[in-house]
Order: sequence, then C-alpha cells, then structure tokens
Amino acid sequence: MGGRSFFDQGSLLRPRELGTGEDEYDVEERAGQLSRNRFAGLTPVRPEPGIELTPPEPEQAGTTALEPAPTDKQRPDGGLGRPRWAAAEPGSFDATGARHPRLEGMTPPMVAAPGRTPAVDGMDPADDALLQQTQRLLRESLAFAGGAAAVATRLREALLAASPALFSALPGNAATQTERLAEGLTWLVDHLDQPPVLVGGSARLGGALAACGVEPGQLQFAGAALAEAIRAGSGAGEWRQEFEVAWRSTWQHLYEWILHGEATAGYEPPVWTAQVVSHELRRPDLAVVKLRPYLPMPFRPGQFARIQVDRVPGVWRPYSLAGAPRRDDLVELHVRAKTETGVSGTLVHHTQVGDEVRIGRAEGEMGLPDRPDRNLLMIAGDTGVAPLKALLAELADTGDARSAVLFWGVRDLTELYDIEEIAEIARSAKRATVVPVVSEGDPGPYASGLVTDAVAAYGEWSRHEVYLAGPPLMLAATSAALRLLGVTPDQIHHDAPE
Repeated sequence: MGGRSFFDQGSLLRPRELGTGEDEYDVEERAGQLSRNRFAGLTPVRPEPGIELTPPEPEQAGTTALEPAPTDKQRPDGGLGRPRWAAAEPGSFDATGARHPRLEGMTPPMVAAPGRTPAVDGMDPADDALLQQTQRLLRESLAFAGGAAAVATRLREALLAASPALFSALPGNAATQTERLAEGLTWLVDHLDQPPVLVGGSARLGGALAACGVEPGQLQFAGAALAEAIRAGSGAGEWRQEFEVAWRSTWQHLYEWILHGEATAGYEPPVWTAQVVSHELRRPDLAVVKLRPYLPMPFRPGQFARIQVDRVPGVWRPYSLAGAPRRDDLVELHVRAKTETGVSGTLVHHTQVGDEVRIGRAEGEMGLPDRPDRNLLMIAGDTGVAPLKALLAELADTGDARSAVLFWGVRDLTELYDIEEIAEIARSAKRATVVPVVSEGDPGPYASGLVTDAVAAYGEWSRHEVYLAGPPLMLAATSAALRLLGVTPDQIHHDAPE
C-alpha cells in the first residue's frame, strides 16, 4: 500500500468507485489529489513545562496556539492508560532542541492554507465524512467476521505463528491476551473518527510495548494478519475489497504512531493507568487490591512499583506486586493503611471497584536465582508476604523443581490475611512449603514464637538463596540472625527499605 494511509485515499472508499474491477493501486494513484488527512498535523512538539498544545480557534487559522493544560480534575495527565485526553504526546525533540533521530521523517505540524479555516480541533473538516465512512466499513466488517472476540482469537493465532516471541513478552495467558486484543479492536473502531484520541492512544500503546521488550519488527505483519482474521470469519458474499483496504490502511497509520511511542519510551518514563477490578478488606487496616492496567505492563515476580492515587496528586508510594504475570495481566497489591489519608489510606479506605490509579515502571531485582541447584528460603513479615507470594506463583507456573520454604511471621492469627490462597499456590508447586509463625496469643495450628527462632529450628540454610520482605526492623534483625546461621550476605536478597 505504500506509505500513505486510507485517509489520503478518499476516492478509494467512495461507493461509486467500488466494485469497478480497477486495480486498487491504480485507484490509490488517482486518490492522491485528496487534501492531507486529519492526522497530518499531529506530530508532537515539545512545549514549555506546564504547557500543552491546543488547537487554534477558528479566527486564528494558520497559527499555532499554546494554552495551559487542563487541570488534573479535568482529565488524566498522560499515563499509559485508556486514552481519554486528546492532546498530542510530547517528545519529538531532545533536550538540545534537535529532532530526535528515530523520529526523522514523520509528518511536520500542519499549517492551514491561506483563506482556509480549520475546524475547532485544528483539523480539516473535509475529512470528517471520510473518517465516518471508514469507521462504518470497519464496524460492518467486524460484525460480519463474528465480532471482536472471534477476530481477536484468529488474530492472536496468526501473530503467534509469525512471531512466537511477541506474546511471550506480554503479561497474561492466551485467554487474557485475546481479551485485551478484542478490547483494542473495539476501542479502535469506536475512536476512528477522533484522530487526536487515536494518535495519543497508539503512541501510549507503543510505549507500553517497548517497556515489554516488543521489537518494532514484530508488528510489521499485524495489518495483513488483521485483515485476514476478519476475512476468514466472513460468510460467503460478505467480504469486500473495500474492507481489506480499510483495515490494512488503518493499521499502516496506527503502526507509524505505535513506532513513535516506542521511540519516545526510551527517554520518557512510562506510567500506566489501571482500573481497580477487586478490592477486599481483609483486616480493618488492610486490603488486597487487584488492578488491571489498560495497556500491557511488564513486571517480574518479586518486583515493586510506585502507585499514585487521585486523592493525593503528585505523591508516589512503593508497593510490592503479588500478581502472577504468567497467569493473567492483573497487578495485586497488599496495602496496610498507616492513616485514613495518604496513598495507603486511600487505597484501603477510599477505593472501590472501577476506580483508577497510576502505576510506575516495575523496579527491584529480587527475582528467582538463575542457578537451578540453589534451593530457596523465604521469610516475610506482615504484608512483606506479597512479593514472596509472587515468587511462589512463579515456581508453580513454571514447574520449577527447586525446594522453597516460606516462613510468614505475624503477631496473631488475624494477620494471616492471605494464608488460604498462599497455601493453595504452595500446593500447586512441586516442592513448596508455607510455615506461618505467630508471635503473640494463641497460634492455633501454627508455630509460635519469633520467626527467626522458627527458621533456626527448622533446618540448615547455609546453601540456600534467602529472600526477605517486611518492615525495616524485621529485615535488619533477620539478616543478622541468618548470618549467625552460616548464611553469607551475598545469599540474602531484599529490596532497600524506603
């Protein structure tokens, strides 16, 4: 199809020119007279701090206006989430003012022709009807093909055959990945007539894919695979050439903006917007919160990420991630509220299903050791069990044969807020054991006393890799006790307390 998108090929999509038997490439050549499409002016420009590009008013045709960005109360501020703000993404220029080398060749900002007044969004209103016509074609063909879910299933199978590494880089299993593909197809069709939203969403998707380690070349054949996935599901006589041209051309333009997002991800820290899908108050001061990022978010079991909530703008707090990325695309947080306010208080006391939070890039190096001959000792205090739960899930999901023993030290039985689920994960692993240790009151069926004493009495650990997670005082005391048991400092792993 060349470098042009179907927005430049309006005559190709007009009913009177369809079904004539003309070669589609000849039709494209005749369509070159159409004015530049509504996307032509959306190459991001680096504004001054606190300023975002807004389109000129009608009486300012031929100029570019700069206005302060809306407040956070008016819209989310650019996270890698569901695109709800239509402003173009920043990032086309580096710190010296030079154009970023990976963005060379992209469309420059549009200047309206003399005497021509753009629409209030700064775009050419003549293309509105074309965009809506194309939107109808995509929606109609998607329905003929069995709907977004059926098309997503065929699309994933085709992409998996062409590039097996693509989906292994993304969180979730086949079912969750297919579900996200279906949601993406629906979102694309619904927003095709809103170019700024479409451009911003594509760029944010590119940033998310880059964070997952997806290479640009792995997406080259997605347009052809998408068109074939729709054609294959269409009944006899339902598939038309205009459907294929619309899908392939749409993808060609989206692909350019996904590449732009991947390029900018290297120097703009990514942030994901996620929706709360589950909120369980396990104790009066503690909740287990499950989040689903709108775009793929990579993390390794044992890592943590920083969280921001709307009630406390500008404040980020680190939380360990207890999710299992091989199973689904959920991020699980175990949050103990220190106060009624703040990030922790908001997550525990003022958050419900459907709310949104922002998540920074996953951090931390507390992952499973590469050496298969090293068995594992895990010691958790309070909500420090979260990252160790993730490590247990990784052992179970990969069928790892190493031995792993998790000691969970708590004050009383009420603090074993997640014991059933953790015990179930341990049972699904090949060689995993969970040992709760209760320091105060009735221990019930579990060990009593200090967790360090239980560790010393349980076995010999000098050849194990040891993982610790919990309050700072617990980390210091447990590390000292382990050294007395013959465990060297290089065998002990934990994140630096904050």
